[in-house]
Amino acid sequence: MLGNVRSMKTAAELALADAFVAAQPTLPGDGKIAAWRQEAFARFSDLGLPHRRVEAWRYTDLRSLLRDVKPLANPPSAEAKARAAGAGSILGNLECRRLVFVDGSFVPELSDLVALEPGLAIQSMASALTAGDPVTVSHLGRVFPVRDAALEINAALMGDGIIVRVAANTVLKRPLHVVFATVAEAPAAMFVRSLVIVEHGARAQLFESHQGSDSSAYQVNVALELVIGEGASVEHVKIVDESGAAFHVASLLATLGAGAALDDFAFIRGGAVVRNQLFLRLAGECAVAAIRGANLLSGRQHVDSTLVVDHVVGHCETRELFKSVLDGEAHGVFQGKIIVQPNAQKSDAKMMSRALLLSERAEAIHKPELEIFADDVQCGHGATTGALDEDLKFYLMARGIPAKEAEALLIAAFIAEPIDAIADEGVRTALLDAAAAWLRKRG
Repeated sequence: MLGNVRSMKTAAELALADAFVAAQPTLPGDGKIAAWRQEAFARFSDLGLPHRRVEAWRYTDLRSLLRDVKPLANPPSAEAKARAAGAGSILGNLECRRLVFVDGSFVPELSDLVALEPGLAIQSMASALTAGDPVTVSHLGRVFPVRDAALEINAALMGDGIIVRVAANTVLKRPLHVVFATVAEAPAAMFVRSLVIVEHGARAQLFESHQGSDSSAYQVNVALELVIGEGASVEHVKIVDESGAAFHVASLLATLGAGAALDDFAFIRGGAVVRNQLFLRLAGECAVAAIRGANLLSGRQHVDSTLVVDHVVGHCETRELFKSVLDGEAHGVFQGKIIVQPNAQKSDAKMMSRALLLSERAEAIHKPELEIFADDVQCGHGATTGALDEDLKFYLMARGIPAKEAEALLIAAFIAEPIDAIADEGVRTALLDAAAAWLRKRG
């Protein structure tokens, strides 16, 4: 007779269990939060690290890729804070309100907390959990409930993060730039969770920069829960410029009210393994979401962009456009799923992913999906993978442009499309400059 077959725990899974047991007494929050952590860890323990037999993680097998787990990061020293002072340099020339994290901990002395605009409230997640803030407790894990191992272990081990509340009808004059700098001399693991609530009629720009030092093999698991109220709008730009040996697993969970708008952009050029996943619910009629990304990958980088967009009600619109440039043995994955619920008539959703391969050893995977349960909708998807157009390259070279410069011009034109759609001119310029720097480094 055969009994139930259960897979053995990996060294990384056992290390995460040990880390949770050791850290649990010192993690912020008690009562409901402590119980929530315990439940989340129990679910993670049941799921284990995601692997290729988990469909959503089919192309990013963390069970195989994550051989060990680094120790939880210690609070940053004065020397670490000093090293982090210049982090977030890609957007460094923009006039923003900087909110700085060093090795996963919020650092008020490096952050701009002076003269907050009326209607803007900022607090660290650790302090909110310690105080038992009822708004925080009521939102955590409820913005877009999803059974995902990376989110479960994030909930269990989250130490800090940022909480931002933008009151109704408030228009922030300055973007918020949340800078996550990893400067620890020894490899460490960080679990960060943030909550942003933008109430009805408000407008906000939220930028994220994730940056690490040199070739440190640290590990980051970060989650952001975003609530956009009726008629509110948010522009969210995320930059991943991690160390070349870093693991970066990130989750954005968002819900949009009626008439709300989200413009989301991800720019990824750093990290050894990056999983950038988004779960978006359009919960109010006439909500609009634009989701775009640009990836510049080389070496043996692996980047997975996975999106789930749920049209719950009708008359909503989503547009998705992702472009990746892959050199060397880089591996790019795009998985996009659009769900249209039975009551979501008049939904309009389109998805496109394109990859440009600069090497015969590079690989791109596209997996677009549509799940449509309504009959009056406009939905579509497309995907392309190809090499540089040799005819266009020859055309440029025939006019005196050297081969490498001709290639750079064609690559820049390819990657510019999603970047050019960013509303903020300063961000557009900064990201185009960052792309140009990547091209120069390529040679």
